[in-house]
Amino acid sequence: MDAATDVAADAPRTDPDRGLAPGEVAERQADGRSNAFTADTSRSAWNIVSANVFTLFNAIVGGCFLVLLLLGRWQDALFGLAAFANAIIGCVQEFRAKSKLDRLALLNAPRARVRRDGVEVEIAPGDVVQDDILVLRAGDQVPADAVVVRARALQIDESMLTGESDAVDKNDGDEALSGSVVVAGEGDAQATRVGADSYANRFADEAKRFSMVASELRTSIDRVLTWVGWGIGPIGLLVLNAQMMVAGGWVQAWQSGTWVQAVVNTIASLTAMIPLGLVLVTSIAFAVGAAKLAGRQVLVNELPAVEGLARVDVICLDKTGTLTGGEIAFDDAHALDVTAPGWERTLAWYGAAPDANATARCLRDPFPVSAPEAVAAYIPFSSARKWSAVSFAGAPGTWVLGAPEMVFGDAASDVTAEFGRTVVERASSGRRTLVLGFTPASLDPGDVDAERLPDGVEPAVVLTFREQVRPDARQTLSYFGEQGVGIRIISGDNPRTVAAIAREVGLDVADGFDARMLPEDDAALAEVLEEHTVFGRVTPEQKKRMVLALQSRGHVVAMTGDGVNDALAIKSADIGIAMNSGAAATKAVARLVLLDGQFSHLPDVVAEGRQVIANIERVSMLFLTKTAYATGLAVLFGILVMEFPFLPRQLSITDGLTIGIPAFFLALMPNTQRYVPGFLRRSLSFAIPSGLIIAIALTLYTRGAMALGVDEPQLRTGSTIILAIVGIWVLTVLSRPINRYKAVVIGAMFIALIAIFTIPLSTEFFQLVDPGEECAYLVTLVTILTIGAIEIVRFFHRRYVARILSGSSATPAVSRRRRR
Repeated sequence: MDAATDVAADAPRTDPDRGLAPGEVAERQADGRSNAFTADTSRSAWNIVSANVFTLFNAIVGGCFLVLLLLGRWQDALFGLAAFANAIIGCVQEFRAKSKLDRLALLNAPRARVRRDGVEVEIAPGDVVQDDILVLRAGDQVPADAVVVRARALQIDESMLTGESDAVDKNDGDEALSGSVVVAGEGDAQATRVGADSYANRFADEAKRFSMVASELRTSIDRVLTWVGWGIGPIGLLVLNAQMMVAGGWVQAWQSGTWVQAVVNTIASLTAMIPLGLVLVTSIAFAVGAAKLAGRQVLVNELPAVEGLARVDVICLDKTGTLTGGEIAFDDAHALDVTAPGWERTLAWYGAAPDANATARCLRDPFPVSAPEAVAAYIPFSSARKWSAVSFAGAPGTWVLGAPEMVFGDAASDVTAEFGRTVVERASSGRRTLVLGFTPASLDPGDVDAERLPDGVEPAVVLTFREQVRPDARQTLSYFGEQGVGIRIISGDNPRTVAAIAREVGLDVADGFDARMLPEDDAALAEVLEEHTVFGRVTPEQKKRMVLALQSRGHVVAMTGDGVNDALAIKSADIGIAMNSGAAATKAVARLVLLDGQFSHLPDVVAEGRQVIANIERVSMLFLTKTAYATGLAVLFGILVMEFPFLPRQLSITDGLTIGIPAFFLALMPNTQRYVPGFLRRSLSFAIPSGLIIAIALTLYTRGAMALGVDEPQLRTGSTIILAIVGIWVLTVLSRPINRYKAVVIGAMFIALIAIFTIPLSTEFFQLVDPGEECAYLVTLVTILTIGAIEIVRFFHRRYVARILSGSSATPAVSRRRRR
């Protein structure tokens, strides 16, 4: 309020009855003091395209693709399609995220009402200018930050901005924030901050800053690509030199034209090193997971978020709209010994009153109206004094409904008396407590004008209300507890109320921590968050700080919420989750949106994320094995100055049938394996030794075939057979235990492999010939020895992984001890 008041003090006060004149409006529009606001886009289209298209590997693959086309060897350029598909999927994914962010708008009110030149007019919110007189009525959204200059029972709901669930009374001089909603009364306010300076747009601007969700899969794959990128240049030169030497030397190769085959061989070795298919399969796995979750009413704004929630170890929950439905329900009525007759009819009247607020409306069902009551005098409810009073015609006395401490003062907390004891007991349970009081004296006009109670009011009935807890909250929190995921409940409401809701959903907490006592030091804040579970009176900025503090302790944090006040924290969290009933800003920056608001969908998301991680880990071993043996082959053949034993098109056989196509099916299989950090280390511990074994085996085979005098087409065919069979075996080893689904996939790949080696059209295209009897024996021997060596690697690899997984089994218990 101070900032707005300072602005108002510096600016001339606008006459609320007249408003601005047309000339004054035009002057402010020319000076840029209008509410028009066009935020910078989250990320430009050019940046997205360049990040996904103009990459080092796309340049390498694209260059190789172009060279083969120029050489007329289009049959060997099939690998270019994978790079093209990767770029398309990456662009679509980020454009989708950009679209969500660019549609972010807190101000969704279609029109704004202002008074100009003495006339009340409706305009677009963007046409509001500084110092405009805003005419506010129930249901309006405040289009710009303003200072109230005239209020008539004006109440504004700021819950979406501050997290405070109660509407706030606004009097002359109070601040009205843009994005808040008028729920009762009416008033006039002078606009003070407009456009980019307004609270709503400042909030939106910070929330719109682009960031991609953290993904271990994507990070690990990028790391592998970086490693390969550093090595591909020198290895490529090494291989090219070897191929030119085999062709008779650089000069002779150029003069005879054999340099063409040397270049083709070099391209074959380089493209085999790049695990392009791994990026593609990972993107497909994310996309399919997102589609499956959409069928369960979970919208995935960023595909890697499917993986992210499986890695979360702390989830922060906003109370209102997440654990509770945001609605209040009547709980109980405790009649005191001094109760006056007719209190049920009075409560029925309060529930049916035209201006009944959300709390009063809860009385309609338990106390239905039996006969209409004629009102003699009435003082409406105000959130400032927190009570209302009514006297009925033909019946002496006054009934008062309000907060116990506001109506009866210290008597409401005096546990020595029945009234105070009743209030304290019910308030300590976290219920919202009201009291209905009665006095024989009736309201007179002076009481109404002064908004004061007559003397002699005595408590008659203590009423309690509770927020409706989502029916799925307890079960979902129990699931996260069993999985070792820490829970933090963060709310703008009273800490005692928040703690009571936490107990109602099954959390073992004594009381809530008042966020007004949180330390400013980030390290101390992180320590408090490790020790406490429930926090109340938390501001939007504190929510963001709390998420960052947890992340500083190494936690992977998920944040749920529905209000604008949750947007920055949701944006900062590793995984942000919003309810579809929440604010547009919150949904736009969230990674996941629960379309039907069912908190119980989160275990489904965790399961889907685990499936993606576990399956991609298995699939990655296929692709990384290929990268390992391709790199080993390139180095060995470069050092030994041997002709590369494959054409690019022949490598497409093994890439497709032993890795690419089966990887697609394996990546989509059900898998409930619990997430364990270290995905890349476990994958490389199998891929590197297996790849080296395959590279050495193919090198030895080539040496043996050359010694036997096998011609070049037969040698390449034998190499392709060895790599295809060993690749199928690696696929089988990594698919164990074999079920019916996996057997069908592996069997189909084996049948397709036989077809390629026997159908004349395919043998001609891939240049496959009969390897001859001697070469066939050599192929069989090398294949058997290679398979045996891979089985030994897998045996030790499984023991290594089992040791890691057994060490991680203590994680849930450790997490539970940490929570306590």
